[in-house]
Amino acid sequence: MIDHQRRQTIAVLGGGSFGTVIANLAADNGHQVRLWLRSEEQCEEIRTAKMNSRYLPRYRLNDSLQATTSLEEAVAGASIIMFAVPSKAVGSVARDVAAIIGNTRLAAVSLTKGIEPKSFRLMSEVLHEELPECDVAVISGPNLAKEIAQGTPSATVVASRQRPLREALQNILRSDSFRLYTNPDVYGVELAGALKNIYAIVSGMAESLGMGANTRAMIMTRSLAEMSRFAERLGADPLTFLGLAGVGDLIVTCTSPLSRNYRVGQAIGQGFSLKQAVKQLGEVAEGVNTLHMVFEKANEMDVEMPLVQGLHAILFEGADVDHLAHRLMIGADAADVEFMTHR
Repeated sequence: MIDHQRRQTIAVLGGGSFGTVIANLAADNGHQVRLWLRSEEQCEEIRTAKMNSRYLPRYRLNDSLQATTSLEEAVAGASIIMFAVPSKAVGSVARDVAAIIGNTRLAAVSLTKGIEPKSFRLMSEVLHEELPECDVAVISGPNLAKEIAQGTPSATVVASRQRPLREALQNILRSDSFRLYTNPDVYGVELAGALKNIYAIVSGMAESLGMGANTRAMIMTRSLAEMSRFAERLGADPLTFLGLAGVGDLIVTCTSPLSRNYRVGQAIGQGFSLKQAVKQLGEVAEGVNTLHMVFEKANEMDVEMPLVQGLHAILFEGADVDHLAHRLMIGADAADVEFMTHR
């Protein structure tokens, strides 16, 4: 069990924007933090200039934050290992970690939003399977890293079945401008973080097409209904979606130009192909990969998801953008808040 009153040794694996911000918050709170990156150039910049200019220009890092390209060096003696690599890489990195730490019991924390391709495993499930001796937690919420770095008041959700771990992470990462709330529904928090990326693409398209405030409000609220409906069928608590990890993250991702998925949707709404939109962005938006998997899973479970089905038709089946609006408007009549009628 982690004693959250003591100084921890923490490894953060992945030097993107969110991994860097989380590593720095922990270092600011006096913990020994090692940030693992694949790029020696980025490592050297962090060591000498205390900057990660590729992802967070002008964000000064704590002098005590260490950077390394050696996974063994990063995890040596760590009591907490945080995974901030892309979802497709979490499994392989966790296996490499397992080979280093053996049966050591520590905390494994996912900072990654997404679903593993083919297996449909969420990141907590990947960590449980690859690191069975470890206590697992996830951190997810409306977390635009650049705003956190700027000190804009922000909050997130830490989810774990172990209450002491939730409380320890609250203490390790809190700051005057960053607050952590807790939730024991790990699966629901993770699903919310993965699913909202799909709807950010839809919202970006709507903005580019000049749709009104009524339409955008309808898209976000029906997105929330689809997310919670799908998640409940998979065993999550639909009430989780009313919190920061659900509606909070959905609002940020569906409205902010800092969101990669939103920008992909904007480009598609302007008439660019998916390939062109992704090329403009310079990196793959997680929502595109998630859309494939959720579309197939929803069909398998016979879950009605008109926005998912409509977006899939546009991106991969050659349908016109008007197809999405059509799918949304011709759906079967339904209650506004389905879970009220269930109860």
